[in-house]
Amino acid sequence: MKKLLLAIGIAGMLLACNSKPKVIEADSSTPVTQQPMVDESATKLHKVVVEEILNTEKYSYLNVSEGGETFWIAIPKKEIEKGGTYYYRGGLKKTNFESAEYKRVFETLYLVSDVSKDPGMTGMGGGGNPHANLSNTTPADKNMKIETPPGGITISELFANRKKYEGQTVKIRGKCVKLNNMIMNRNWIHLQDGSTKDNKIDLTITTTEDIPLGAVVTVEGKIALNKDFGAGYKYEIIMEEAQVLQ
Repeated sequence: MKKLLLAIGIAGMLLACNSKPKVIEADSSTPVTQQPMVDESATKLHKVVVEEILNTEKYSYLNVSEGGETFWIAIPKKEIEKGGTYYYRGGLKKTNFESAEYKRVFETLYLVSDVSKDPGMTGMGGGGNPHANLSNTTPADKNMKIETPPGGITISELFANRKKYEGQTVKIRGKCVKLNNMIMNRNWIHLQDGSTKDNKIDLTITTTEDIPLGAVVTVEGKIALNKDFGAGYKYEIIMEEAQVLQ
């Protein structure tokens, strides 16, 4: 399904297959023309009851209810109990989201990284060393070609001229290829845009907004160099307090 493809995955997750949801899959064919809308309460804890489940090979569409309202969310495929109560944070809002597999259009659907039965959200990016999964380099997608946003720069440009951009607010468009959520009260996202400089191909950003794995987003934030978070984890370059632009 060419109109759909983890734009999610908070289980450390969320490749190209025409039969899979496109806006949520980490695949080079994820549409780059449609900007996701960010839920106003990106860090709010949601408590929902699952009313209906629609599974694909890699993802689950869940019709859930919360506070008397029902709506759809999409997560990486996992075993979900109908009638069960689950928790999640944030989500990217999509409108008129088409599923070719189910031959239907979801008027409103939220792309969510994961859900948990634990209100403390354990197993969803927490536990262990908070930067252990962030220090590894994600393999480059050589077919990825993402358009640079107006007034923005590429990741390779940032790495090539890091001193120029240190302490500056910059705009970058890229695909979320790795994430770790709600560690130290922020989400840690790896972005790639298809550009490379000295074998460096992704940029780590921190944000309080929820960006599902595979989502293509335009972000804006301040650049810091040689940022040391302790425990031996240090970033040569990082974008902090990034905001997802509409």
